[in-house]
Amino acid sequence: MSEEHGRIFREAWIAGVTKHYPGEPKPGYVAPWDETPDWERQSAAAVYDQVAAFIQATDGAATKLTREQKGRFVSLCWIGQILKHIPDPKPAYVADWNDLPDWQQQTDMEIFERVEQEVA
Repeated sequence: MSEEHGRIFREAWIAGVTKHYPGEPKPGYVAPWDETPDWERQSAAAVYDQVAAFIQATDGAATKLTREQKGRFVSLCWIGQILKHIPDPKPAYVADWNDLPDWQQQTDMEIFERVEQEVA
């Protein structure tokens, strides 16, 4: 996992939150990379790498998924990281796609699309 990949993921997250979050986002949602906890940095890099590997393993065909499918993939990969790093996470941290707020769904979709741009 590379720090660069984690930073790209984080930049895409912050861009999505800034664009889609209703009102003022929590400071932790838009904290810069250097202020992000280590586990979140590791998780950002891991999810970036999972999305990139998925695109590469399908010879790019994963880019044909719907935006929602792309976002669902990012969401599931992130949930995996939450379960890895947090022994007893709050239910909201591991919520299913249909239970996520719209702003978070939109942000996850855009994260996948950002990785697509990097990998293509």
